[in-house]
Amino acid sequence: MLIGIDASRALRSRRTGTETYSLQLIRQLLRLESDHIFRLYCDQPPPPGLFGAGPEVAGRCETCVIRAPRLWTHLRLSAEVTRRPPDVLFVPSHVLPARHPAASVVTVHDLGFRYFPDAHPRGSRWYLDASTRFNARSASMVLADSRATRDDLVRFYDTAADRIAVVYLGRDEALTPVVDPRQLAPMRDRLGLMPAGQPCPYVLYVGTIQPRKNLERLVEAFARALPVCEQRLPGLRLVLAGQQGRLAEGTLAKVAALGLQERVILPGYVADQDLPALLSAAEAFVFPSLYEGFGFPVLEAQACGTPVLASNTSSLPEVAGAGALLVDPLDVDALAQGLVRLLTEEGLAADLVAAGFANLPRFSWERCARETLAVLEQAAGGRT
Repeated sequence: MLIGIDASRALRSRRTGTETYSLQLIRQLLRLESDHIFRLYCDQPPPPGLFGAGPEVAGRCETCVIRAPRLWTHLRLSAEVTRRPPDVLFVPSHVLPARHPAASVVTVHDLGFRYFPDAHPRGSRWYLDASTRFNARSASMVLADSRATRDDLVRFYDTAADRIAVVYLGRDEALTPVVDPRQLAPMRDRLGLMPAGQPCPYVLYVGTIQPRKNLERLVEAFARALPVCEQRLPGLRLVLAGQQGRLAEGTLAKVAALGLQERVILPGYVADQDLPALLSAAEAFVFPSLYEGFGFPVLEAQACGTPVLASNTSSLPEVAGAGALLVDPLDVDALAQGLVRLLTEEGLAADLVAAGFANLPRFSWERCARETLAVLEQAAGGRT
């Protein structure tokens, strides 16, 4: 069977969750033992070895580079899959082309724009709604990252439940706690976590700085929790790591209004080389997002042995399992009390770390790839 995959999002140099999903899933699909041939549609030549190496990969994978400055998906990719159709087309992180094979599978990662429309410009909101509606109605099968996203597809787009397959994403299994001071100290220096030359304790958030992530309430909760937490952790900081998205100004204004400029650190986008150490050295990881289709950062924190405080909404309870303290993200007092408990309550952090490690085996890219391949085969009518 010839499986075509839109690999364009996997080529991005700065990857967020959906781009990481594309890259890791494609890599693992190519590693699985099967007789299938994979055709990767790219908008630029991929770096050598990006999707894997070795004769077993080279013999089963062909790259189709399609160059187009605009309308790459709906004009150029449409034309390519019409002229040379694969047995099944898979779009892991975007929208199906306007013309596509009857056997087409697409992943819908989340429907956060339906819950928080003001977090998106009007044009972006319209495009997200239109493209998701098109995906949900046109694909022969839809993959959802979580049961929460599956339920949203049924609710908002009347997608038949038997056309939706929930396939959990994987995780970076090489990610482990960093304890070597020779790795921790340089990270602290680069990210401003050595005030007056001394390492400071910190609570960490990783993700885009945008309203949906609920950071204004987190900053306020941190301010309320600080007097109690600082008795045990003098000099405590809140680190909001990630690039600034649309409407990030509200978070910055909240920091200034509460006089926390010296306590809240915004290092920007954190390079992959620093992320394991940054997670490992944190006193706690906080993910108060109002909506998530999956929530990679929770698993990354668990893998680094960091106790997690997360929202009790959307997909986060099913992803975090028992390895997180869950609170109402709309309740600032609940967030503050969660921080106090996590940073001061005897034994709680250790229990959450142990539960986090126990939660991790549920998520692997190999399992994600095997379950995805089964859906692709089903969509193609069982072709081999």
